[in-house]
Amino acid sequence: MKKSTFLIATLSLLFSANVFSQTARVQVIHNSADAAAQTVDIWLDNTLLIDNFAFRTASPFIDAPAGVQFTIGVAPSNSTMASQSIATFPLTLTAGETYVVVANGIVSPTGYTPTQAFDLDIYAMGREAASMSGNTDVLVIHGSTDAPTVDVVESTAGTIVDNAAYGNYYGYLELPTADYTLNIQDENNTVTVAAYQAPLATLSLNGAALVVVASGFLNPSANSNGPAFGLWVALPTGGALIALPSASGLSISEAKANSFEIYPNPATDVLNIKSNTASAIDVVIKDITGKVVINNPFQAGSIDVSNLNAGQYFVTITDENSVETVSFIKK
Repeated sequence: MKKSTFLIATLSLLFSANVFSQTARVQVIHNSADAAAQTVDIWLDNTLLIDNFAFRTASPFIDAPAGVQFTIGVAPSNSTMASQSIATFPLTLTAGETYVVVANGIVSPTGYTPTQAFDLDIYAMGREAASMSGNTDVLVIHGSTDAPTVDVVESTAGTIVDNAAYGNYYGYLELPTADYTLNIQDENNTVTVAAYQAPLATLSLNGAALVVVASGFLNPSANSNGPAFGLWVALPTGGALIALPSASGLSISEAKANSFEIYPNPATDVLNIKSNTASAIDVVIKDITGKVVINNPFQAGSIDVSNLNAGQYFVTITDENSVETVSFIKK
């Protein structure tokens, strides 16, 4: 039996064995990128609810008791009792409501910057299907602990999520089922952090309701070399989250703006810059916090980046006609 099928069967048996006068629907998504929480057990009071729950995995929507307080415990994957939980959360659900619960944050006391506390982020108006035929409904949550406040900008529709801050949900986007390109930009819309394809039509997601989670680290080297940043999708049926594919040349071999190109990307020791203009240019490289790490009056050539820590950086090129910024990854 597949693990996802086994999980559904186990949850169904667990809740059918208990008679609740009132119930709510709940989906749980594991998005804590801390290595210490890579695989956990989820307890409901003193009953093991989900065994060996892996990072970037979702449960299906299940019935849970409503109108009474119970405790969700998150414990190491080898736990044998609820008292071994590393974090506990008392919850009282409303009967008839549908909840999305995302586990975000850091468990370890060291090795991660910033150390956003481990928590359950709860959305109380979840959906298991789109509200209208012909649409795909998409719930977005920012769950990347070291990513700044960002906007999600669709290539033709413009800004669809404004000022998304860590730990927050941004309602359901009721989107006509089509294929989209999503650009993750800083809150001032001046820097594109990454771009992703969202092929809703190609994947035949008409009528579906999805949860899109910003997951992983923009700067893995400052976070115990943990999983890299990306957008991941949870389906109502649960199972492993699905990675949205990159839609940007920034993560392939080169980054290109109107007036210049940089390559290779990712870079190890040297970042090459090819200017498409004859004018002199200045080069400023910033890390994800906005700190300037390289500032050079420069003409087209190469920059030594060997001393930079691994992670994501932003290159701003200024010439007499323009100011442009692109992103690159330092390996």
